[in-house]
Amino acid sequence: MARAAKPATPRDMTESQFERVAANTARLAMVFVGFLALLFALQVGQVFLAPVTLAIVIGLMFGPVADRVERFGVPPALSAGIVVLMLIGVIAGGVMLFSGPLSEWVARGPMIWNKLQQQLATLEGPLEAVAAVQEQITSIFGSDNAMAVTVEDGGQMIGVAMLAPAILAQVLIFLASLYFFVATRDHIRISVLSLCVSRRMRWRTAHVFRDVEAKVSRFLLSITFINGCVGCAVALAMWAIGVPSPLLWGAMAAVLNYIPYVGQGVMMLVLLAVGLGTETDLQNMLLPVGCYLAINFVEGQIVTPHFIGRTMTLNPFLIFLSITFWLWAWGPVGGLVAVPTLLIATSVLAHMLPSKPMVPSRPVRRTRNMTDRDELLANTARAIREQAEEEEKPVGKRKEERLEPPDGTAPTGASPA
Repeated sequence: MARAAKPATPRDMTESQFERVAANTARLAMVFVGFLALLFALQVGQVFLAPVTLAIVIGLMFGPVADRVERFGVPPALSAGIVVLMLIGVIAGGVMLFSGPLSEWVARGPMIWNKLQQQLATLEGPLEAVAAVQEQITSIFGSDNAMAVTVEDGGQMIGVAMLAPAILAQVLIFLASLYFFVATRDHIRISVLSLCVSRRMRWRTAHVFRDVEAKVSRFLLSITFINGCVGCAVALAMWAIGVPSPLLWGAMAAVLNYIPYVGQGVMMLVLLAVGLGTETDLQNMLLPVGCYLAINFVEGQIVTPHFIGRTMTLNPFLIFLSITFWLWAWGPVGGLVAVPTLLIATSVLAHMLPSKPMVPSRPVRRTRNMTDRDELLANTARAIREQAEEEEKPVGKRKEERLEPPDGTAPTGASPA
């Protein structure tokens, strides 16, 4: 009796492919564990890491300023001190300028709250309908427990007194880190480059330093100029429509504009509360928010793309994820460093993990009914197909094709082999 033939092992179930899948799974598990360790370290070291990271970002922004000061023969230690004193002066000037209007609005807080309650009293009917629905749901499920809100007085003054030393320590860490980073930025670069063991690694690391400094500094200086213009526009608009303390709202709009999406949302809520608390007509209540939305639309769609350019444009989804992550990790400080850290990460990955653009050798001819998206997908599909065909060729044939001269470059009277 003939011996039954052993069934062939499927190609996708070979031992080599199983080992490859296992190795990739192990790498992914290590990356996941490392990410969890990073989250834990960010949460635990927030008191130290948050001010140091903010100092590095601000130091990258003021790096060109320190370079220009040092061109006049000023030593790095003195130029770093000038940068820190400039920053302290700007912050102190802003606090002195807006402390009066801010304290006035804080004093008017109870009056505005009473006016808001009067405006919200018009919603008494819908709220009573919601309460009736809640009672019906409670009777259906047979539960006698009602929703209760308990306000506890835990001693706010004691909490503020306990929090003040921690805030002061973070401010001192920030100022010291900013000074030493600006003063020793060249030594830090040389020390990092000296750790690179190969010439190629040193070349890539030097390009990372160059791109990070250029991108972050250009982005922050451009955003600072744009935010200043937004603040002036908001102040003028609030003054034109008669909102009290227009300079205060302009300064707040400029500061909050450093945090994309979240800052604009907070500013809209603030202006809505101001309108509800100071006006009686619905149109006048919504007018400050409408003016701010118009200014923000012009800034986001026209001014920012013109000044920053397409090369600095990031994926909005990545920006949203970065802001959400850093706000969760470090609060308001995380919102300030979210976009600069994303720029740093993209610059590092672009040089450490360079990728080839998905462009075919012969682009697809665009038809009349083809959109930009269809053209992009068609060119990407052709580039992937060409790359797969290139990988399937034998190694010797690929070498011969690389040695052949391009079409039209062969000497006269001779043809390529």
